[in-house]
Formats: sequence, structure tokens, C-alpha cells
Amino acid sequence: MSDDSELKEESKDDGANGSRRLGIYFLPNLFTTASIFGGFYAIIAAMNHHFSHAAFAIILAMICDSLDGRVARLINAQSLFGAHYDSLSDLVSFGVAPALVLYNWSLIHLARYGFEKIGWLSAFLYVACVALRLAKFNSMSQDTPEAKRYFFGLPCPAPAGLVATLIWFAEDVHASGILFDVGVTLLTIVLALLMVSNIKYRSFKDVKMTDRVRFISTIVIVLVIILIALEPLVLFPIACLYVLSGPIGGVLRWRKSHAKTSVC
Repeated sequence: MSDDSELKEESKDDGANGSRRLGIYFLPNLFTTASIFGGFYAIIAAMNHHFSHAAFAIILAMICDSLDGRVARLINAQSLFGAHYDSLSDLVSFGVAPALVLYNWSLIHLARYGFEKIGWLSAFLYVACVALRLAKFNSMSQDTPEAKRYFFGLPCPAPAGLVATLIWFAEDVHASGILFDVGVTLLTIVLALLMVSNIKYRSFKDVKMTDRVRFISTIVIVLVIILIALEPLVLFPIACLYVLSGPIGGVLRWRKSHAKTSVC
């Protein structure tokens, strides 16, 4: 999700009739539109049982979503229109799309065992929690130092990325069966609840792209790109680590604060 913390509306005055026309920034909204396209194509691909293509489309939507906010900040093109458009895009690409992909890929199979309602209700819970997550994010102040450093609750692109990479991994190992479908259902519910939780997740919004970094950091980035190119499935454990980082970090912070309280 992009952080449009310094929002401003661009409007032009029409001298003929005094009406105000809303002007929008082209480049950031182009990336947002591309993100919506990725989510929409993922739905179409899932309906046609092309689940690997659907997963790739969700990843493409994530890349475009990560770029729209950064581009807007780099060229000073943040706007209230862009913030609302980005939220609507996130609901489609990281809410409706992953839920329908999950349903057509795995959750629908619960009907074979007499649990059809659990399948589509789990998918609905996922969509509802994404909508609640976005509403919560938009209503919170983003100007505090903690808000710039952390997301409160799992950001919706992260579980969408986990869903996409899980599909790649499961298709590669040919995972199937009732235990697998039950596991996917539980994962869907857990991801939904994590999004509406208050668990802290690093946002990396405080990392400035224009800052100087050590030369070794560039080498690490190159190696990561090579590793992903050699085996895209490494994205699955990376996505899992980020999702788990919130609860693990919360436990570690609780233990640290509890230890300090005990010493005092």
C-alpha cells in the first residue's frame, strides 16, 4: 500500500463557468491501473483454471502497487485522488483476486467432503478483512514516527504474495487432498485475521531510495535477483518469513518488556 501522507488535491479553475476540474497525476496512477489489471487478470485466469498464470498476475500487481506510491513521492505527485484510487486497487488486486483464486484453486474442493459453505465463507472473510484493513489504514494518522516504521496489521499485499507463491510451490510438488485443502482453508482464515490485528509489521517506508548504501548491499541485491531468477520458488519462504515476522517480533518485544518489568 502506498503512503500518501502529504495529500494534496490538484484542481484547475475553469474561467468560463467557475467550475473546478480535478487534475490527476498520470505516472503514479498508471502503475495503479496496471495493478488493477493484474488483479483482474488473476481472476480471469483462475476461472479458466490457469492458476500459475493467476499467481504471476498477483505478483505483477504487487510490483506495480509498490511502485505507484514511491513514484508519486519521488516526483512529488501525491494526491487525494491517488490515495483513494490506490485503496480501491488494493481491494481488487489483493482482496477479491486472491480470495477468488484461492476458492477456485482449493477452497471449492471442500464441497467434496460436505463443507462447501466453509470454503466460500473463508474466501468472503478474506475479502472482508482486506476491506477493513484498508479502511483502518486510511483512517489512521501516518505522520507519527511509529506509523512510518510499522504497519499495524499485516499489509494486504503480503498475504496476496504468499497466496501466489504458495500456488507455485504446491503446483510444483503436486500437493492435493483433503488435508491440503483444510490447511489452505486454515491459512486463509489466519491471513485474514492477521490483516485486521494490531500486530506490527515493518513497512520499510522509512528506507529512502535516494540514500547512499554500502557497496556490499548492492552485491546482496544482485545475488537475490539471481537466486530468484534461478528458482522463483524461493519467493515462497521469503513471503512466509515476512508473515511470521510480525507475531515473532511481537513475542520478542513482549519478552523484552516483561524482562525489564521483572528487573524493576
